[in-house]
Amino acid sequence: MRTFIRSTLPFSTAVFGGMMFLATGAWAQAARPPQPGATPPAGAQAPKPGAATPAVTAPTERIPTELTEFSPSGVTSDQVGQRAAATSFQAKAQMEALNAAQAKVDAAWAGFLPKITGTARYTRLSNLTPPPFGGFNIVGTKQQPVPGVRPEDQPPVDPASTYPTAFNFSFPIFLDQWSLQAGITIPISDYFLRVNQNYTAATHAETAARFDVASARAKSSADGRVAFYNWLRARNQVVVAVLALQDQRNHLTDATNQFTVGNASRADVLRAETNVASAELTVEQAKNAADLNEKQVRVAIHAKEDERLVPGEGLDSTPPPVAGNIKAFTDEALAARFEVKSADANAEAARKNAKAQRAGNYPSLSAFGNAYYQNPNQRIVPATDQWRATWDLGAQLTWTPTDIPLAGANASSFEAQAAQIEAQKQVTRDGIEVEVLQSYQQVKEADFSMESTKRQLASATEAYRVARELFNAGRGTSTTLTDAETELTRARLAELNARVDARIARVRLEHALGRDTKNVKIQ
Repeated sequence: MRTFIRSTLPFSTAVFGGMMFLATGAWAQAARPPQPGATPPAGAQAPKPGAATPAVTAPTERIPTELTEFSPSGVTSDQVGQRAAATSFQAKAQMEALNAAQAKVDAAWAGFLPKITGTARYTRLSNLTPPPFGGFNIVGTKQQPVPGVRPEDQPPVDPASTYPTAFNFSFPIFLDQWSLQAGITIPISDYFLRVNQNYTAATHAETAARFDVASARAKSSADGRVAFYNWLRARNQVVVAVLALQDQRNHLTDATNQFTVGNASRADVLRAETNVASAELTVEQAKNAADLNEKQVRVAIHAKEDERLVPGEGLDSTPPPVAGNIKAFTDEALAARFEVKSADANAEAARKNAKAQRAGNYPSLSAFGNAYYQNPNQRIVPATDQWRATWDLGAQLTWTPTDIPLAGANASSFEAQAAQIEAQKQVTRDGIEVEVLQSYQQVKEADFSMESTKRQLASATEAYRVARELFNAGRGTSTTLTDAETELTRARLAELNARVDARIARVRLEHALGRDTKNVKIQ
Protein backbone atom coordinates (compact mmCIF):
# COMPACT_ATOMS: atom_id res chain seq x y z
CA MET A 1 0.00 0.00 0.00
CA ARG A 2 2.78 2.39 0.91
CA THR A 3 4.54 1.41 -2.27
CA PHE A 4 1.40 2.26 -4.27
CA ILE A 5 1.07 5.62 -2.58
CA ARG A 6 4.75 6.47 -3.26
CA SER A 7 4.37 5.54 -6.92
CA THR A 8 1.17 7.53 -7.48
CA LEU A 9 2.16 10.67 -5.46
CA PRO A 10 4.06 12.50 -8.23
CA PHE A 11 1.25 11.90 -10.68
CA SER A 12 -1.40 13.10 -8.18
CA THR A 13 0.62 16.18 -7.38
CA ALA A 14 0.93 17.05 -11.04
CA VAL A 15 -2.80 16.57 -11.66
CA PHE A 16 -3.68 18.63 -8.59
CA GLY A 17 -1.33 21.38 -9.63
CA GLY A 18 -2.80 21.45 -13.12
CA MET A 19 -6.30 21.69 -11.77
CA MET A 20 -5.33 24.54 -9.44
CA PHE A 21 -3.69 26.38 -12.34
CA LEU A 22 -6.81 26.07 -14.50
CA ALA A 23 -9.04 27.10 -11.62
CA THR A 24 -6.87 30.11 -10.87
CA GLY A 25 -6.93 31.22 -14.52
CA ALA A 26 -10.70 30.80 -14.70
CA TRP A 27 -11.14 32.81 -11.50
CA ALA A 28 -8.92 35.61 -12.74
CA GLN A 29 -10.85 35.75 -16.00
CA ALA A 30 -14.17 35.77 -14.19
CA ALA A 31 -12.98 38.36 -11.67
CA ARG A 32 -11.96 40.83 -14.48
CA PRO A 33 -14.72 43.44 -14.74
CA PRO A 34 -16.52 43.27 -18.07
CA GLN A 35 -15.46 45.98 -20.56
CA PRO A 36 -18.33 47.92 -22.13
CA GLY A 37 -18.80 46.63 -25.61
CA ALA A 38 -16.19 43.92 -25.14
CA THR A 39 -17.97 41.57 -27.43
CA PRO A 40 -16.02 39.16 -29.60
CA PRO A 41 -16.68 39.43 -33.31
CA ALA A 42 -19.75 37.65 -34.57
CA GLY A 43 -19.13 33.97 -35.23
CA ALA A 44 -15.96 33.96 -33.19
CA GLN A 45 -15.61 31.65 -30.27
CA ALA A 46 -14.30 32.87 -26.98
CA PRO A 47 -10.64 31.97 -26.72
CA LYS A 48 -9.70 29.39 -24.23
CA PRO A 49 -7.64 30.45 -21.25
CA GLY A 50 -3.99 30.26 -22.11
CA ALA A 51 -4.67 30.18 -25.83
CA ALA A 52 -2.27 32.19 -28.04
CA THR A 53 -3.46 35.70 -29.01
CA PRO A 54 -3.79 36.18 -32.79
CA ALA A 55 -0.99 38.56 -33.89
CA VAL A 56 -1.79 41.59 -36.08
CA THR A 57 1.30 43.39 -37.37
CA ALA A 58 1.26 47.19 -37.41
CA PRO A 59 2.39 48.94 -40.59
CA THR A 60 5.79 50.56 -40.20
CA GLU A 61 5.97 54.31 -40.82
CA ARG A 62 9.07 55.38 -42.73
CA ILE A 63 11.08 58.18 -41.21
CA PRO A 64 11.87 60.68 -44.01
CA THR A 65 15.58 60.36 -44.65
CA GLU A 66 15.63 63.70 -46.43
CA LEU A 67 14.83 65.35 -43.11
CA THR A 68 17.41 63.44 -41.11
CA GLU A 69 20.12 63.91 -43.71
CA PHE A 70 23.33 65.44 -42.47
CA SER A 71 26.26 66.41 -44.66
CA PRO A 72 29.59 67.82 -43.50
CA SER A 73 29.65 69.88 -46.70
CA GLY A 74 26.23 71.39 -45.99
CA VAL A 75 25.49 74.82 -44.61
CA THR A 76 26.19 75.59 -40.96
CA SER A 77 24.73 78.21 -38.67
CA ASP A 78 27.84 80.39 -39.05
CA GLN A 79 27.63 80.23 -42.84
CA VAL A 80 23.95 81.12 -42.74
CA GLY A 81 24.74 84.05 -40.46
CA GLN A 82 27.46 85.34 -42.77
CA ARG A 83 25.28 85.05 -45.87
CA ALA A 84 22.36 86.68 -44.08
CA ALA A 85 24.54 89.62 -43.05
CA ALA A 86 25.98 90.00 -46.56
CA THR A 87 22.61 89.91 -48.34
CA SER A 88 20.45 91.72 -45.80
CA PHE A 89 18.23 94.36 -47.38
CA GLN A 90 18.09 96.16 -44.05
CA ALA A 91 21.87 96.44 -44.17
CA LYS A 92 21.67 97.64 -47.77
CA ALA A 93 19.22 100.34 -46.75
CA GLN A 94 21.67 101.45 -44.05
CA MET A 95 24.43 101.40 -46.65
CA GLU A 96 22.51 103.94 -48.72
CA ALA A 97 22.18 106.09 -45.61
CA LEU A 98 25.96 105.76 -45.19
CA ASN A 99 26.50 106.86 -48.79
CA ALA A 100 24.36 109.92 -48.13
CA ALA A 101 26.39 110.70 -45.00
CA GLN A 102 29.63 110.37 -46.96
CA ALA A 103 28.29 112.79 -49.56
CA LYS A 104 27.57 115.30 -46.78
CA VAL A 105 31.15 114.90 -45.54
CA ASP A 106 32.43 115.73 -49.02
CA ALA A 107 30.14 118.75 -49.15
CA ALA A 108 31.37 119.95 -45.75
CA TRP A 109 35.00 119.48 -46.82
CA ALA A 110 34.35 121.65 -49.85
CA GLY A 111 33.67 124.51 -47.42
CA PHE A 112 37.42 124.71 -46.73
CA LEU A 113 38.12 125.59 -50.35
CA PRO A 114 38.30 129.30 -51.23
CA LYS A 115 35.45 130.53 -53.36
CA ILE A 116 36.76 131.03 -56.88
CA THR A 117 34.56 132.66 -59.48
CA GLY A 118 34.99 133.38 -63.16
CA THR A 119 32.89 135.73 -65.27
CA ALA A 120 32.89 136.38 -69.01
CA ARG A 121 30.69 139.24 -70.17
CA TYR A 122 29.83 140.97 -73.39
CA THR A 123 27.85 144.21 -73.42
CA ARG A 124 26.41 146.13 -76.39
CA LEU A 125 25.79 149.79 -75.68
CA SER A 126 23.33 152.07 -77.45
CA ASN A 127 24.80 154.62 -79.82
CA LEU A 128 24.96 158.31 -78.86
CA THR A 129 26.81 161.50 -79.80
CA PRO A 130 28.84 162.75 -76.85
CA PRO A 131 28.96 166.53 -76.30
CA PRO A 132 32.31 168.16 -77.24
CA PHE A 133 34.56 169.57 -74.62
CA GLY A 134 35.83 173.02 -75.90
CA GLY A 135 37.17 176.48 -74.81
CA PHE A 136 40.49 175.21 -73.65
CA ASN A 137 43.58 177.40 -74.29
CA ILE A 138 46.97 175.78 -74.14
CA VAL A 139 50.07 178.00 -74.06
CA GLY A 140 52.90 176.79 -76.24
CA THR A 141 56.53 177.97 -76.66
CA LYS A 142 59.12 177.90 -79.42
CA GLN A 143 62.03 178.01 -76.95
CA GLN A 144 64.07 174.79 -76.98
CA PRO A 145 65.38 173.29 -73.74
CA VAL A 146 69.10 173.44 -73.04
CA PRO A 147 70.64 170.00 -73.58
CA GLY A 148 72.17 168.36 -70.51
CA VAL A 149 70.33 170.58 -68.06
CA ARG A 150 67.71 169.26 -65.70
CA PRO A 151 64.16 170.62 -66.22
CA GLU A 152 64.15 172.46 -62.95
CA ASP A 153 67.46 174.12 -63.88
CA GLN A 154 66.35 175.29 -67.34
CA PRO A 155 66.39 179.08 -67.92
CA PRO A 156 63.07 180.91 -67.71
CA VAL A 157 60.90 181.00 -70.79
CA ASP A 158 61.11 184.12 -72.88
CA PRO A 159 57.58 185.63 -73.13
CA ALA A 160 58.35 186.64 -76.69
CA SER A 161 58.62 182.99 -77.70
CA THR A 162 55.16 181.91 -76.34
CA TYR A 163 51.88 181.70 -78.27
CA PRO A 164 48.33 180.65 -77.23
CA THR A 165 46.60 177.63 -78.84
CA ALA A 166 42.87 176.87 -78.52
CA PHE A 167 41.20 173.52 -79.51
CA ASN A 168 38.14 171.28 -78.76
CA PHE A 169 38.18 167.43 -77.94
CA SER A 170 35.79 164.56 -76.89
CA PHE A 171 36.09 161.05 -75.26
CA PRO A 172 35.72 158.09 -77.64
CA ILE A 173 32.66 155.86 -77.30
CA PHE A 174 32.98 152.05 -77.75
CA LEU A 175 29.65 150.31 -78.23
CA ASP A 176 31.07 146.78 -77.84
CA GLN A 177 32.45 146.01 -74.38
CA TRP A 178 34.19 142.77 -73.44
CA SER A 179 35.11 141.68 -69.92
CA LEU A 180 36.85 138.65 -68.38
CA GLN A 181 36.96 138.56 -64.60
CA ALA A 182 38.37 136.03 -62.09
CA GLY A 183 37.79 136.38 -58.35
CA ILE A 184 38.73 134.57 -55.16
CA THR A 185 37.15 134.90 -51.72
CA ILE A 186 38.64 133.36 -48.57
CA PRO A 187 36.20 133.09 -45.61
CA ILE A 188 38.75 133.59 -42.86
CA SER A 189 36.44 133.69 -39.86
CA ASP A 190 34.16 130.94 -41.17
CA TYR A 191 37.08 128.52 -41.16
CA PHE A 192 37.06 128.66 -37.35
CA LEU A 193 33.42 129.37 -36.55
CA ARG A 194 31.38 127.57 -39.19
CA VAL A 195 33.23 125.41 -41.75
CA ASN A 196 35.22 123.34 -39.28
CA GLN A 197 32.15 122.71 -37.14
CA ASN A 198 30.10 121.61 -40.15
CA TYR A 199 32.82 119.24 -41.29
CA THR A 200 33.21 117.71 -37.83
CA ALA A 201 29.46 117.24 -37.53
CA ALA A 202 29.35 115.52 -40.93
CA THR A 203 32.16 113.14 -39.99
CA HIS A 204 30.39 112.18 -36.76
CA ALA A 205 27.17 111.56 -38.70
CA GLU A 206 29.12 109.36 -41.11
CA THR A 207 30.58 107.38 -38.21
CA ALA A 208 27.10 106.88 -36.80
CA ALA A 209 25.91 105.63 -40.18
CA ARG A 210 28.76 103.10 -40.26
CA PHE A 211 27.73 101.81 -36.84
CA ASP A 212 24.15 101.51 -38.07
CA VAL A 213 25.29 99.41 -41.02
CA ALA A 214 27.27 97.12 -38.73
CA SER A 215 24.32 96.82 -36.32
CA ALA A 216 21.97 95.88 -39.15
CA ARG A 217 24.38 93.22 -40.38
CA ALA A 218 24.92 91.81 -36.90
CA LYS A 219 21.16 91.57 -36.31
CA SER A 220 20.62 89.94 -39.70
CA SER A 221 23.38 87.46 -38.90
CA ALA A 222 21.82 86.56 -35.55
CA ASP A 223 18.36 86.24 -37.09
CA GLY A 224 19.77 84.01 -39.82
CA ARG A 225 21.41 81.70 -37.31
CA VAL A 226 18.20 81.51 -35.29
CA ALA A 227 16.28 80.66 -38.46
CA PHE A 228 18.80 77.90 -39.16
CA TYR A 229 18.28 76.29 -35.75
CA ASN A 230 14.52 76.61 -36.04
CA TRP A 231 14.84 74.83 -39.36
CA LEU A 232 16.69 71.97 -37.63
CA ARG A 233 13.99 71.96 -34.97
CA ALA A 234 11.23 71.68 -37.57
CA ARG A 235 13.02 68.88 -39.42
CA ASN A 236 13.44 66.87 -36.23
CA GLN A 237 9.86 67.56 -35.21
CA VAL A 238 8.82 65.65 -38.31
CA VAL A 239 10.84 62.70 -37.03
CA VAL A 240 9.15 62.97 -33.64
CA ALA A 241 5.75 63.12 -35.33
CA VAL A 242 6.55 60.01 -37.37
CA LEU A 243 7.63 58.17 -34.21
CA ALA A 244 4.42 59.22 -32.50
CA LEU A 245 2.43 57.95 -35.49
CA GLN A 246 4.26 54.64 -35.26
CA ASP A 247 3.39 54.43 -31.57
CA GLN A 248 -0.26 55.09 -32.32
CA ARG A 249 -0.33 52.44 -35.02
CA ASN A 250 1.28 49.97 -32.65
CA HIS A 251 -1.39 50.90 -30.12
CA LEU A 252 -4.09 50.25 -32.72
CA THR A 253 -2.58 46.89 -33.50
CA ASP A 254 -2.37 45.97 -29.84
CA ALA A 255 -5.92 47.14 -29.21
CA THR A 256 -7.17 45.09 -32.16
CA ASN A 257 -5.39 42.00 -30.88
CA GLN A 258 -6.74 42.50 -27.37
CA PHE A 259 -10.24 43.08 -28.70
CA THR A 260 -9.98 39.86 -30.64
CA VAL A 261 -9.28 37.90 -27.48
CA GLY A 262 -11.84 39.83 -25.45
CA ASN A 263 -9.35 41.83 -23.34
CA ALA A 264 -10.28 45.22 -24.86
CA SER A 265 -13.45 46.93 -25.93
CA ARG A 266 -14.51 48.23 -29.27
CA ALA A 267 -14.18 51.75 -27.84
CA ASP A 268 -10.48 51.12 -27.25
CA VAL A 269 -10.04 50.17 -30.91
CA LEU A 270 -11.98 53.22 -32.13
CA ARG A 271 -10.04 55.54 -29.87
CA ALA A 272 -6.79 54.08 -31.18
CA GLU A 273 -8.00 54.65 -34.73
CA THR A 274 -8.81 58.26 -33.85
CA ASN A 275 -5.34 58.75 -32.42
CA VAL A 276 -3.78 57.31 -35.57
CA ALA A 277 -5.73 59.74 -37.75
CA SER A 278 -4.71 62.63 -35.50
CA ALA A 279 -1.07 61.54 -35.62
CA GLU A 280 -1.19 61.34 -39.42
CA LEU A 281 -2.44 64.95 -39.51
CA THR A 282 0.34 65.97 -37.13
CA VAL A 283 2.93 64.45 -39.47
CA GLU A 284 1.62 66.46 -42.40
CA GLN A 285 1.57 69.64 -40.31
CA ALA A 286 5.14 69.00 -39.18
CA LYS A 287 6.28 68.52 -42.78
CA ASN A 288 4.63 71.81 -43.78
CA ALA A 289 6.31 73.53 -40.85
CA ALA A 290 9.67 72.14 -41.96
CA ASP A 291 9.12 73.48 -45.48
CA LEU A 292 8.14 76.87 -44.06
CA ASN A 293 11.24 77.06 -41.89
CA GLU A 294 13.44 76.09 -44.82
CA LYS A 295 11.85 78.93 -46.80
CA GLN A 296 12.66 81.33 -43.98
CA VAL A 297 16.30 80.26 -44.15
CA ARG A 298 16.29 80.76 -47.91
CA VAL A 299 14.82 84.23 -47.50
CA ALA A 300 17.38 85.09 -44.82
CA ILE A 301 20.31 84.19 -47.07
CA HIS A 302 18.45 84.98 -50.33
CA ALA A 303 19.27 81.58 -51.79
CA LYS A 304 18.19 80.73 -55.31
CA GLU A 305 15.31 78.37 -55.83
CA ASP A 306 17.52 75.73 -57.44
CA GLU A 307 20.02 75.79 -54.58
CA ARG A 308 19.70 72.68 -52.43
CA LEU A 309 20.03 73.31 -48.72
CA VAL A 310 21.34 70.53 -46.51
CA PRO A 311 22.31 71.09 -42.87
CA GLY A 312 26.02 70.90 -42.25
CA GLU A 313 25.67 70.43 -38.51
CA GLY A 314 23.37 68.54 -36.20
CA LEU A 315 22.00 68.80 -32.69
CA ASP A 316 23.82 65.87 -31.10
CA SER A 317 26.82 67.79 -29.79
CA THR A 318 26.69 69.64 -26.49
CA PRO A 319 26.96 73.45 -26.79
CA PRO A 320 30.00 74.99 -25.12
CA PRO A 321 29.49 76.25 -21.57
CA VAL A 322 28.97 79.95 -20.91
CA ALA A 323 31.19 81.40 -18.20
CA GLY A 324 30.75 84.84 -16.67
CA ASN A 325 28.46 86.96 -14.55
CA ILE A 326 25.81 89.54 -15.27
CA LYS A 327 27.96 92.51 -14.22
CA ALA A 328 30.79 91.58 -16.58
CA PHE A 329 28.36 90.74 -19.37
CA THR A 330 26.55 94.07 -19.00
CA ASP A 331 29.77 96.08 -19.08
CA GLU A 332 30.92 94.17 -22.14
CA ALA A 333 27.64 94.77 -23.96
CA LEU A 334 27.51 98.51 -23.22
CA ALA A 335 31.09 98.89 -24.46
CA ALA A 336 30.68 96.79 -27.60
CA ARG A 337 27.16 97.37 -28.89
CA PHE A 338 27.14 99.61 -31.96
CA GLU A 339 23.74 101.04 -31.07
CA VAL A 340 25.30 102.94 -28.16
CA LYS A 341 28.25 104.09 -30.26
CA SER A 342 25.92 105.30 -33.00
CA ALA A 343 23.94 107.34 -30.49
CA ASP A 344 27.13 108.95 -29.16
CA ALA A 345 28.24 109.90 -32.67
CA ASN A 346 24.85 111.32 -33.63
CA ALA A 347 24.67 113.38 -30.43
CA GLU A 348 28.13 114.82 -31.05
CA ALA A 349 27.15 115.66 -34.64
CA ALA A 350 24.12 117.59 -33.37
CA ARG A 351 26.26 119.54 -30.90
CA LYS A 352 28.74 120.50 -33.63
CA ASN A 353 25.88 121.67 -35.85
CA ALA A 354 24.65 123.84 -32.99
CA LYS A 355 28.08 125.48 -32.75
CA ALA A 356 28.10 126.11 -36.48
CA GLN A 357 24.76 127.87 -36.21
CA ARG A 358 26.08 130.08 -33.40
CA ALA A 359 28.57 131.55 -35.90
CA GLY A 360 25.74 133.75 -37.20
CA ASN A 361 26.06 135.84 -34.02
CA TYR A 362 29.47 137.22 -35.03
CA PRO A 363 30.82 139.32 -37.90
CA SER A 364 32.27 137.52 -40.86
CA LEU A 365 35.76 138.37 -42.06
CA SER A 366 36.84 137.45 -45.57
CA ALA A 367 39.60 138.36 -47.99
CA PHE A 368 39.06 138.75 -51.71
CA GLY A 369 40.95 139.40 -54.92
CA ASN A 370 39.88 140.03 -58.52
CA ALA A 371 41.63 140.10 -61.88
CA TYR A 372 40.11 141.90 -64.89
CA TYR A 373 40.89 141.62 -68.55
CA GLN A 374 38.65 144.02 -70.44
CA ASN A 375 38.19 145.80 -73.71
CA PRO A 376 37.87 148.67 -73.05
CA ASN A 377 39.13 148.59 -69.50
CA GLN A 378 37.04 150.85 -67.26
CA ARG A 379 40.07 152.00 -65.35
CA ILE A 380 41.82 153.34 -68.44
CA VAL A 381 40.94 156.98 -69.21
CA PRO A 382 40.47 157.89 -71.90
CA ALA A 383 39.12 154.52 -73.05
CA THR A 384 40.88 152.72 -75.85
CA ASP A 385 39.86 149.84 -78.05
CA GLN A 386 42.40 147.51 -76.46
CA TRP A 387 42.48 144.57 -74.08
CA ARG A 388 43.99 145.76 -70.79
CA ALA A 389 44.53 143.82 -67.53
CA THR A 390 43.99 145.19 -64.00
CA TRP A 391 43.49 143.66 -60.54
CA ASP A 392 42.42 144.48 -56.99
CA LEU A 393 42.83 142.98 -53.49
CA GLY A 394 40.94 143.64 -50.28
CA ALA A 395 39.38 142.48 -47.04
CA GLN A 396 35.77 142.62 -46.00
CA LEU A 397 34.06 142.50 -42.62
CA THR A 398 30.30 141.95 -42.68
CA TRP A 399 27.81 141.60 -39.88
CA THR A 400 24.08 141.12 -40.08
CA PRO A 401 22.52 141.64 -36.63
CA THR A 402 19.12 140.50 -37.85
CA ASP A 403 20.56 136.98 -38.35
CA ILE A 404 21.22 136.59 -34.62
CA PRO A 405 17.66 135.44 -33.67
CA LEU A 406 17.61 132.93 -36.50
CA ALA A 407 21.06 131.58 -35.60
CA GLY A 408 20.04 131.19 -31.97
CA ALA A 409 16.85 129.35 -32.87
CA ASN A 410 18.68 126.94 -35.18
CA ALA A 411 21.36 126.30 -32.56
CA SER A 412 18.73 125.60 -29.91
CA SER A 413 17.06 123.15 -32.26
CA PHE A 414 20.26 121.17 -32.72
CA GLU A 415 21.00 121.25 -28.99
CA ALA A 416 17.54 119.85 -28.28
CA GLN A 417 18.18 117.16 -30.88
CA ALA A 418 21.43 116.23 -29.11
CA ALA A 419 19.61 116.01 -25.78
CA GLN A 420 16.94 113.82 -27.36
CA ILE A 421 19.57 111.46 -28.74
CA GLU A 422 21.26 111.27 -25.33
CA ALA A 423 17.95 110.37 -23.69
CA GLN A 424 17.26 107.75 -26.35
CA LYS A 425 20.74 106.35 -25.77
CA GLN A 426 19.89 105.81 -22.12
CA VAL A 427 16.75 103.96 -23.20
CA THR A 428 18.93 101.81 -25.44
CA ARG A 429 21.35 101.13 -22.61
CA ASP A 430 18.50 100.08 -20.33
CA GLY A 431 17.16 97.79 -23.03
CA ILE A 432 20.59 96.25 -23.53
CA GLU A 433 20.93 95.52 -19.81
CA VAL A 434 17.56 93.75 -19.79
CA GLU A 435 18.41 91.93 -23.02
CA VAL A 436 21.68 90.66 -21.55
CA LEU A 437 19.96 89.41 -18.41
CA GLN A 438 17.20 87.68 -20.37
CA SER A 439 19.66 86.06 -22.76
CA TYR A 440 21.86 84.82 -19.93
CA GLN A 441 18.85 83.41 -18.09
CA GLN A 442 17.70 81.68 -21.26
CA VAL A 443 21.11 80.04 -21.60
CA LYS A 444 20.99 78.75 -18.02
CA GLU A 445 17.40 77.55 -18.36
CA ALA A 446 18.15 75.84 -21.66
CA ASP A 447 21.20 74.07 -20.21
CA PHE A 448 19.18 72.92 -17.22
CA SER A 449 16.38 71.86 -19.54
CA MET A 450 18.77 69.75 -21.59
CA GLU A 451 19.70 67.74 -18.51
CA SER A 452 16.17 67.41 -17.17
CA THR A 453 14.60 66.49 -20.51
CA LYS A 454 17.13 63.69 -20.96
CA ARG A 455 15.89 62.12 -17.73
CA GLN A 456 12.29 62.79 -18.72
CA LEU A 457 12.79 61.07 -22.06
CA ALA A 458 14.42 58.04 -20.47
CA SER A 459 11.63 57.78 -17.90
CA ALA A 460 8.88 58.29 -20.50
CA THR A 461 10.43 55.65 -22.77
CA GLU A 462 10.53 53.08 -19.99
CA ALA A 463 7.00 54.00 -18.86
CA TYR A 464 5.71 53.50 -22.37
CA ARG A 465 7.43 50.12 -22.63
CA VAL A 466 5.94 48.95 -19.35
CA ALA A 467 2.47 50.31 -20.20
CA ARG A 468 2.46 48.53 -23.52
CA GLU A 469 3.60 45.23 -22.02
CA LEU A 470 0.90 45.45 -19.36
CA PHE A 471 -1.71 46.26 -21.98
CA ASN A 472 -0.67 43.32 -24.14
CA ALA A 473 -0.68 41.09 -21.08
CA GLY A 474 -4.21 42.14 -20.28
CA ARG A 475 -3.23 43.90 -17.07
CA GLY A 476 -3.30 47.49 -18.34
CA THR A 477 -5.92 49.74 -19.87
CA SER A 478 -5.88 51.47 -23.22
CA THR A 479 -6.15 54.84 -21.47
CA THR A 480 -2.97 54.19 -19.53
CA LEU A 481 -1.15 53.25 -22.71
CA THR A 482 -2.45 56.36 -24.47
CA ASP A 483 -1.23 58.54 -21.62
CA ALA A 484 2.19 56.87 -21.80
CA GLU A 485 2.34 57.50 -25.55
CA THR A 486 1.40 61.14 -25.04
CA GLU A 487 4.05 61.59 -22.36
CA LEU A 488 6.66 59.92 -24.56
CA THR A 489 5.90 62.24 -27.49
CA ARG A 490 5.93 65.23 -25.16
CA ALA A 491 9.29 64.14 -23.73
CA ARG A 492 10.75 63.70 -27.21
CA LEU A 493 9.65 67.19 -28.21
CA ALA A 494 10.86 68.68 -24.93
CA GLU A 495 14.29 67.09 -25.35
CA LEU A 496 14.49 68.31 -28.94
CA ASN A 497 13.40 71.83 -28.02
CA ALA A 498 15.93 71.94 -25.19
CA ARG A 499 18.78 71.15 -27.55
CA VAL A 500 17.62 73.77 -30.05
CA ASP A 501 16.83 76.40 -27.42
CA ALA A 502 20.31 76.00 -25.92
CA ARG A 503 21.87 76.93 -29.25
CA ILE A 504 19.46 79.78 -29.95
CA ALA A 505 20.00 81.17 -26.45
CA ARG A 506 23.74 81.32 -27.10
CA VAL A 507 23.17 83.13 -30.39
CA ARG A 508 20.98 85.66 -28.60
CA LEU A 509 23.53 86.11 -25.83
CA GLU A 510 26.38 86.70 -28.28
CA HIS A 511 24.26 89.31 -30.06
CA ALA A 512 23.27 90.96 -26.77
CA LEU A 513 26.94 91.17 -25.76
CA GLY A 514 27.95 92.55 -29.16
CA ARG A 515 30.37 89.71 -29.79
CA ASP A 516 28.91 89.03 -33.21
CA THR A 517 29.92 92.52 -34.33
CA LYS A 518 33.58 91.49 -34.27
CA ASN A 519 33.04 89.57 -37.49
CA VAL A 520 31.15 92.44 -39.13
CA LYS A 521 33.07 94.85 -41.32
CA ILE A 522 32.34 98.58 -40.97
CA GLN A 523 32.58 99.79 -44.53
